[in-house]
Amino acid sequence: MDSASQAAGALLVSLNRALELFTELHHPFVRSRAFSHLIPPAGATAGTVFTLPDGREVLFSVAIRQEGNAFAVDATAAVEEKNLLTLPRRSAPDIHSALNLLESYLAEVVDSSRRLVDDLLDEVAGQ
Repeated sequence: MDSASQAAGALLVSLNRALELFTELHHPFVRSRAFSHLIPPAGATAGTVFTLPDGREVLFSVAIRQEGNAFAVDATAAVEEKNLLTLPRRSAPDIHSALNLLESYLAEVVDSSRRLVDDLLDEVAGQ
């Protein structure tokens, strides 16, 4: 297997892991649905959307895309137009560095998700 095939395989493994983690995110009081899709021309994103009792949607996601000879990684948590957590887009010179960054961002988004959803539910209950 050549290095490009190995890199593609590593990318698929990382995206599958992200989707698995997002699929496992649940909250007892809100619906959720995981997603993944390609970002043309050379990227992908994975995440989950929680629907709050008041109808607002909370998005948690990570993304990786090729930009020229480098790779860009970013992550976000947002409700409607309000960012709850934004990890800046960072570039990595090679796919392995980008996948390490993707894993780091994934961990931070997943770790923050429960607290953020709880805070939003408290906000809904207080209205």
